[in-house]
Amino acid sequence: MALDLFVVLIYAAGMLVLGYYGMRRAKTHEDYLVAGRNLGPSLYMGTMAATVLGGASTVGTVRLGYVHGISGFWLCAALGMGIIALNLFLAKPLLKLKIFTVTQVLEKRYNPMARQASAVIMLAYALMIGVTSILAIGTVLQVLFGLPFWISVVLGGGVVVVYSTIGGMWSLTLTDIVQFVIKTVGLMFILLPICLYRVGGWDELVAKQPASSFSFTAIGWDTIITYFMIYFFGILIGQDIWQRVFTARDEKVAQYAGTFAGFYCILYGLACALIGMAAHVLIPDLDNVNNAFAAIVKASLPDGIRGLVIAAALAAMMSTASAGLLAAATVLTEDLLPRLRGGKQSSLAINRLFTMLTGIVVLGIALVVNDVISALTLAYNLLVGGMLIPLIGAIFWKRATTSGAITSMTLGFVTALVFMFKDGLDANTPIYYSLAVALVSFVLVSLLSRQPEAEVARAL
Repeated sequence: MALDLFVVLIYAAGMLVLGYYGMRRAKTHEDYLVAGRNLGPSLYMGTMAATVLGGASTVGTVRLGYVHGISGFWLCAALGMGIIALNLFLAKPLLKLKIFTVTQVLEKRYNPMARQASAVIMLAYALMIGVTSILAIGTVLQVLFGLPFWISVVLGGGVVVVYSTIGGMWSLTLTDIVQFVIKTVGLMFILLPICLYRVGGWDELVAKQPASSFSFTAIGWDTIITYFMIYFFGILIGQDIWQRVFTARDEKVAQYAGTFAGFYCILYGLACALIGMAAHVLIPDLDNVNNAFAAIVKASLPDGIRGLVIAAALAAMMSTASAGLLAAATVLTEDLLPRLRGGKQSSLAINRLFTMLTGIVVLGIALVVNDVISALTLAYNLLVGGMLIPLIGAIFWKRATTSGAITSMTLGFVTALVFMFKDGLDANTPIYYSLAVALVSFVLVSLLSRQPEAEVARAL
């Protein structure tokens, strides 16, 4: 594995070099958080796709393909469709606002208290997005190179923390576009064809898999619907994704390049599901299905080529990890910290400091969580259950009040936590019950509470 390790080290060094160039471009607060709002189509498309397709999308979809067949692609499909909807229908009004966080929309519609409450939920979500991908990085390095898990997390995640801290969104943009190219080549044009070749070709894959593996609904309609409830709507309101929208030069860049990124996510999901199916044929008795991706890479690829595909997987994971990390730090410095500093806005130095501190927290959490899809589900359950209803209400219901919004956020968030603890992270009940409780409480409290004159003016 020496050659593979060398390739991975070269990749990691390249990410740090790009982080340095990002640091040189991040000269202002706006540069650091949203790349100066000046990305063109190529950079925007690459960074948007790279942000969404991370550890859970890669390692998780291969696992789903291993267990459920082609229908495992629905996780990426829900993410991709969310990207398309966001860029086609919401990008234009969002770009006009010139804001940095999702929660600023709630402040504009309600009041600062709603912004603070929603920031807590968004912070929890963004932290877990970062944890999910750093966890995946650690898993891959552990299985392939035989490193202790904690060392794998610290080394792989440490690279992400360093380049994210020094250059912010410019570092993320430069690394994302390279990561987008590497993972496209490594996973879709190298790993997938080699896996099919090892199986004996498409006909052999069909012959060796049950017919249900080629059904697009084998994973179950309840799971498909849950993926859309969690991931499609989660994409529409996630800070890590909105922050990428804010980087677009104009609405046309967001609409066209963002739509292309969404379709790319769907194709990526199909490729990863097929890799998982091939892994099931080649390694039918895998002890831990969470290691399906690492196992198929180790078993099917020659030295050197294996290192390139490992780098491709790390590219997918690092892009999402850095997005979650910067999103969490942005919520801290833009929404929560000014409240503690008497309204004083954060500087570039403060942004860097809190990005580093947030990265340390994310690494710590990653050391105690052990399932990438469960971690991703936790993040999106908290986000959608707590914020979807108040945010939609802020946009479409003039009678909505701050009391209704805060009550909805609190009860939706708590309900999601309770049912995840009661029924497990893989259950459908957390998202269904949290949305139901959030909707009922939002409507009832809004109707029963008086709408302040300032809120009426904003609604009109």
